[in-house]
Amino acid sequence: MSKVFVNIGLSLDGYMAPEGMTMGKPEYKNWGAKWGALMSWIINQQYFRENLKLGSGGETGPVNDLVRSTTERIGANIMGKRMFDQGEVAWPEEAPFHTPVYVLTHEKREAWARPGGTTFYFVNEGPERALELARESAGGRDVRIAGGADVIQQYLNLGAVDELEIALAPVLFGGGRRLFENLSEPGPQFRIDSVLDGPAATHLRYARR
Repeated sequence: MSKVFVNIGLSLDGYMAPEGMTMGKPEYKNWGAKWGALMSWIINQQYFRENLKLGSGGETGPVNDLVRSTTERIGANIMGKRMFDQGEVAWPEEAPFHTPVYVLTHEKREAWARPGGTTFYFVNEGPERALELARESAGGRDVRIAGGADVIQQYLNLGAVDELEIALAPVLFGGGRRLFENLSEPGPQFRIDSVLDGPAATHLRYARR
C-alpha cells in the first residue's frame, strides 16, 4: 500500500507559516522575507528549478537528490482550502503539483484541471474521504499531505501519517501557524529515519513506529 507522508519546511521555533501570510501583500508583517528565508534552501536546487520551469542551472548534490526523490514518489496531494486559496492567486498557470490534488473544503466546486497534469478536486466529505480518493488515484505511489498545519494535524490525529519529512531552517518567526498543535492523546509515535545536513536547512525524516 502507498505511504502517506508530510513534506514541509519548518522554522526553528516550530512554525509552518509566518504570521500575516497573505498572498499579494508580502510586506505585511514582513511575512514575505520570513517565508523566503524559510524556503531559501530549495529555490536554487536544480531539480526544483527544472520542475517549476524557473530556468536552467542550480545546485546539485544530496539535497537536490532528496528533492527529486520526494517529488517523484508523489502520486497525489491533499491540502486545505486556505492553502488552495493562497496558491490559486500565486501559482503559475501550470500549477507545481503535476498530480491530482484533493482540497478539503465545505465549498462545492467542479474539478479544476490545469496544464501539466494537475487537477484540483474539491472534497466536502472530510479528510478520510479525501485520503481514500487520493490513494485510488495515486497509482501505487505515495500520498503527500501538503498542508496547511490544520490539515496535517487532522491526519496526525487520524493516525494516517506514515512519515514526516521536515526541512528545519535556522530562522525564527516568533508567531504564525504552528505545526504541532491541537493533537489528540496519545499522539502517533515516530522514529528518526534519516538526517541530511544542508547549508540552509537540516532535512529530517521520521518514520512511524
